[in-house]
Amino acid sequence: MKLRTLAFGFSALLLSAISALAQEGGLPVSQCQAIAQNLPGENFPHVRYASFNPSGPTFAPVIKPVNLSAREEVKITFVGHSTYFIESPDGIGIATDYSGVHQPSRMPDVVTMNKAHSTHYTMMPDPAIAHVMRGWSDVPGEKAEHREMVGDVYIRNVVSDIRNWGGGIEADGNSIFIFEVAGLCIGHLGHLHFELNEQQYTQIGRLDILMVPVDGGLTMGADSMSRVVQRLRSSLILPMHRFGPPLERFLSMFDGKFEIAYAPSETITVSMRSLPKKPTIMVPRGL
Repeated sequence: MKLRTLAFGFSALLLSAISALAQEGGLPVSQCQAIAQNLPGENFPHVRYASFNPSGPTFAPVIKPVNLSAREEVKITFVGHSTYFIESPDGIGIATDYSGVHQPSRMPDVVTMNKAHSTHYTMMPDPAIAHVMRGWSDVPGEKAEHREMVGDVYIRNVVSDIRNWGGGIEADGNSIFIFEVAGLCIGHLGHLHFELNEQQYTQIGRLDILMVPVDGGLTMGADSMSRVVQRLRSSLILPMHRFGPPLERFLSMFDGKFEIAYAPSETITVSMRSLPKKPTIMVPRGL
């Protein structure tokens, strides 16, 4: 019990440090990486790196920070295609894979984009959008890099390769955007074309909520995508980008390992306290 209290105390101190750095204009710290990777192993032997192998001989959950604030809820709305609208406790609105076609209920403060298809980005976003984050760089050999605190949300990215229209591979054309807010680590896989490598899993860290394409081939096949989902082992999985084979093909890949649920509306409200105990795929209304 003393060990558990000490670990939660460490998490609370880390969250306070993130808040203080944001207020003072310092460099943000990723709680999703720090808590998953940086706790000293000899003092916290039951903490594992976020890139652990769940099929290996040892499995122990990563300690998660507890947000004791009453303002701990995040709203997530499925808008269409690959666009989810995330609303933070402080009212920051984020639209993922934003093309301008699928519009949230209000003007977003932040939009993230990916390059693989024009349905995932726009070159003419509304000038009223304060933060436009593209998941690729137009400079040859350069990676897109985002490390930014917007209100109460820390936003960062991990790049991955994409297939191009000529059949080749374009390096770093996709970004997995990660939103750290209210103690939650929320990840959006974008237009993921290849299974992740060890370095990418380590860069991602812990993800409590994962937004995953389920088209069954335009990004990756259902079996490949299911391996990524099972490796990340998020508490809540939100499907998106539905094309091709029925959604049931994707769901069948998990063979009882995850719960399957259907959201009663386009919007769900989540917090650290309300995350399901067993990993759950939550199919949004309107998918």
